[in-house]
Formats: sequence, C-alpha cells, structure tokens
Amino acid sequence: MDNVRYGIVGTGYFGAELGRVLNQLPKSAVTRIYDPVGADRVAAELGCTAAADIAGVTDSPDVDAVIVASPNHAHREPVERAARAGKPVFCEKPIALSFEDCRAMLEATSRAGVLFMAGHVMNFMHGVRAAKRLIAEGVIGEVVYCHTARNGWEERQESVSWKKRRELSGGHLYHHIHELDLVQFLMGPAQTATMVGGNVAHRGPGFGDEDDLLLITLEFAGGRYAMLEYGSAFRWPEHYVLIQGTAGAIRIDLQDVGVELRTPERSERMLLHRTREEDEDRKRFYGLGDRAMDGAIMYGDPSKRPPLWLRGIMEAELRYFDDLVRGATPDAEFAPLTDGSAATAAIATADALTLSLREGRKVAVAEVTG
Repeated sequence: MDNVRYGIVGTGYFGAELGRVLNQLPKSAVTRIYDPVGADRVAAELGCTAAADIAGVTDSPDVDAVIVASPNHAHREPVERAARAGKPVFCEKPIALSFEDCRAMLEATSRAGVLFMAGHVMNFMHGVRAAKRLIAEGVIGEVVYCHTARNGWEERQESVSWKKRRELSGGHLYHHIHELDLVQFLMGPAQTATMVGGNVAHRGPGFGDEDDLLLITLEFAGGRYAMLEYGSAFRWPEHYVLIQGTAGAIRIDLQDVGVELRTPERSERMLLHRTREEDEDRKRFYGLGDRAMDGAIMYGDPSKRPPLWLRGIMEAELRYFDDLVRGATPDAEFAPLTDGSAATAAIATADALTLSLREGRKVAVAEVTG
C-alpha cells in the first residue's frame, strides 16, 4: 500500500491529536472522522469529511485503516465494523471495559484477518523499551517483583469528565491500564488477583463515581508478585514502575522522569523519552503539583494540545502502526500489541480485580477467562 487514507472514530482531545500526527506522516492522510461533538471543527482543521455516523467512517471506500479513539465504553462497535469491512484497526486503550467485549473484538478481527493494534502508548517510551531490553538480556536476572504507583490528588471540577464516570471509563484501573499492561508484559499473565479500596475522598457534586483509592496484589507463576496503586486520593503524588530482579533492579520514574538501573556491578541513568527536552517537558508538567496528576482533566480538554513528551510517544506508535498497515512485519517486542492479546490479558486481570473488590476475596483470573 502506497498512500494510506485513515478514518477516525472519536476526535476529542486524543483522537484529534492522533489525526494531526497521521496527517504529518509521509503519504498518509485523514479522510473521514466521526464524533457526535465537535467533528466539524476538527474536520476543518484536518482537511477531511465529517461523517454522519460510525459506518460513515468504517465502511467508506476512501478509508483504508481505522483509528478508534472514542470513549472507553464505545470501542467494540467501531472495531467490529472495521473488521467486517476488512480494514486494519488501531484502538485506543483500554480496548474495552470487559473481557467479553475484548474477546468479541478479537474474534471479529481474527475472523476477518485484519491487523488489530492496541494503543498502549507506554510501550513506545524510549526508557520503557530500554528497560525491556535490559531485562531480556538478563542484566537484572529473573524478575520476581514489580511495584507501581500512579496516584495523586484531584480537586472538585465545575463539570465532570466522562473519564470520572465508571460506566464510561472504567475508572482509574481501566483508564490507566498502562502500568498493569507493562507488568504483564514483563511477568506474563497474572494468575491470581486481589484488590481493596473504594471512593474515600471524592463524593458529591463536582466529582464522578469512580473509586479514588485502589490497592492491588497480583500473583504470577513461579512464586512472583506485583503490587499496584491507583487513585486520586493521594496527597503525596507518585508515578513509577519499580522492577526487582534476582541480580538487580530498574526504576522507571514518570514523575522525577528518568530510568535508573542498579546492579552490584553497574549503575546507570537513562532518558525516559526520546530527548532530554522531552524529559524536561514532562518534569515541568509534574511540577504543576496536584493538578498534574489529574490526567482525566488535563488530558480531556479538546481545546488543549498534548504536551511535547506525549506527542512524541503518540508519533512513535502511529508511525509503527502506519508501517504495519503498509506491510511491515511486527517486531517481536510489540507482537502482543498488534493482535489484541496483551490488551485483552490486561482487561481479563482488571475484571478479576473488579470481582475481587466487589466480593471481598482473592480471584483466579481463570474465573474470568474460563
């Protein structure tokens, strides 16, 4: 395929920026978009047609590949429609809010034989890729434990974003699935899941209904473990992934911004993003204090543009998807991202965690997957 024409379903804050990135790629252009709100404005900016409905994108003869960037609960229909039309599809994370929806999407894309890539953008960070290479080379030995934190504090808002409503976003666990996905990339699928928490500090007008404090324990084959923290009820914000191995450790710090390797023989600090400029841009963002942690607000306003560091990783993942659409072979590192399997495994674990919280017990992930 030479020139690739893209259609986008969902052109809010993230979808509109994906369109800008695609229009900048060589021999690529956005030709059709659909969004029930603000599509005409974005279409005028991108120089494309605003469709009347989802089918006007997925079934259009002037669309070769489909980007799904609608709210989290509304991914299944456009993915299935794109599959029936025989078109490659890129779907933003989380690809769905239930394992059943994930399985239906996987079946549809597999049956149609089309590319199905999940937008788990964290995997395209320079420092994350470097950490995965070091682990694959055995530099820190066998990974036995991971500890992640993605938390902060959110203030009352004049209007409540859809990302704060559990039925639409899935709450912190699903909407911020990046860390869970990365842990499973490193350790394989979790076998057993436990989650406690709830909404402890954000109730009433100006807040959504998502749980604002979640504490997670995962158990993996071979006696390995992970702990994850999510939420907006934390006055001391933290954002990191700490990977402990038998021969060393790696800390991916998304707040102090950088990646650090420690072994008895070696100590090294690396960039998190492509350039020092991007790392400094992210550090300034976190310098905003409590406001920086509220991604649902900071990253949800269609009138704002993503920061430099976020645009950088969006560009990396879309260039990769564009190459695949043109016939490139997936890198082994990203193969689970390009058939939907990693994204589905993350949602299976999230569903097990949701069941654990609801029923107050340890849950085998196999209860979800069957």
